Amino acid sequence: MSSTSNEATAAPDIGRSPGAARAATPAAHLYRVAWRWHLYAGLFVIPFLVVLALSGGVYLFKPQLDRLMYPQTVAPAETALLPGQQLAAAQMAYPGATVTKLKPAPAPDRSAEVLLTSEDGRDLTVFVDPYTARVLGERDEKDNLQYYALKLHTELLAGDLGDRAIEIAACWAIVLLISGLYLWWPRKAFKVWGTLLPRLDRSNRRIFYRDLHVVPGFWAALLVFFMLITGLPVTGFWGEQLVDVWGHFPEQMWDDVPRSTSPRPASPPGGDQVVREGQRPAPAADARATLDSVVATAERRAIAPGYSVSLPQGPEGVYTVSVFPDDPAGEAMLHIDQYSGDVLADIRWQQYGVVPRAVELGLALHEGRYFGLANQLLMLGACAAVVLLAVTGTVMWWTRRPKGRIGAPAAPRDMPLWRGAAAIMVVLGAVFPLMGLSLLAVLALDHLLVDRIPALRRILA
Repeated sequence: MSSTSNEATAAPDIGRSPGAARAATPAAHLYRVAWRWHLYAGLFVIPFLVVLALSGGVYLFKPQLDRLMYPQTVAPAETALLPGQQLAAAQMAYPGATVTKLKPAPAPDRSAEVLLTSEDGRDLTVFVDPYTARVLGERDEKDNLQYYALKLHTELLAGDLGDRAIEIAACWAIVLLISGLYLWWPRKAFKVWGTLLPRLDRSNRRIFYRDLHVVPGFWAALLVFFMLITGLPVTGFWGEQLVDVWGHFPEQMWDDVPRSTSPRPASPPGGDQVVREGQRPAPAADARATLDSVVATAERRAIAPGYSVSLPQGPEGVYTVSVFPDDPAGEAMLHIDQYSGDVLADIRWQQYGVVPRAVELGLALHEGRYFGLANQLLMLGACAAVVLLAVTGTVMWWTRRPKGRIGAPAAPRDMPLWRGAAAIMVVLGAVFPLMGLSLLAVLALDHLLVDRIPALRRILA
């Protein structure tokens, strides 16, 4: 969001001479610098933000799209088949496949889902009628609309490089918001029109686009900031650093998963089995939990509907029951011995630390899951605001810039150091390291190239 004042003819000073810049007051210097950084940040960030907003807007409605595109609805019957029978139906329909997970039907009118890797290497979700065991259809987990929307949203379909680019862009978008709010603040007498309400008189296109950029930018700033800050924990660099320093989940969730105790032959007749105090006896060779018994355990432990059961991988693997519902307070994970059926770990929301709770709650709101359709529409409004700001900001810049130049205000040569502004940039650079590195790179480029090459300075000025 970019603005200069709330007066009808206000506009950033473009192309002023260095002498005029030196004659300006310190407040005017700061304003010009803020606008300069706002422009450069906007030109860099806008393409990324538009992609994030459009792809995120699609992914927000994944539940509705999945129900429309895939056979997830069934006719309820009196009694459902056992989970093992449902899984067996998918195995029979896909011979040679490796089954990894079952998601029991979360409601009486919903299908069960079996995740498997087919013989030809595709990762599929197979939809099964829990009452008849009829296979209803499939979804290729790496070739569907929602998958591509998520990949665009998280890594631009470019792997780690795209992830890092999105993280840097999101951090610079925060700079864009802060500088935009500073530029929005009326420098003269406060007026409602042009500050809190847009003037939509299209006879003056300059004011029309300015107000369509500035006023929605002010009202949406907090929501867009929330959207940015809650998305950063899932980025590859900053998110991992946050988890490493502050955000440890209970260790048995991911890092220190318990192992199943491999069975051993029963003692010969008359033999004694010595069990040390505190040890769990090893199960007999023929002892083995089943998928049905694991699901029954999950039901007894009141795991929220929508949970999935991951099958054991290897002789020491465990059954893992996990659920991440719309309300994070219902999150849970069980690790169950594949032989004895004992619950080796039962992890609930109450065991999370403060940062993991904040991250999970923020992500549920970010994805529009926490309070249903209203949450989806709220975040869709944030996506729409981002697109509106990007379009109006681009139009403002393109129509105001001098021909053949970017049109940023010249940086004052006798610019004083504003401690507040410098402190903000230092803090942002420390909190978001990739942004700090990119800031240093931009400053070095400005000093080593732009200041020393007149032609380049003319284009970027």
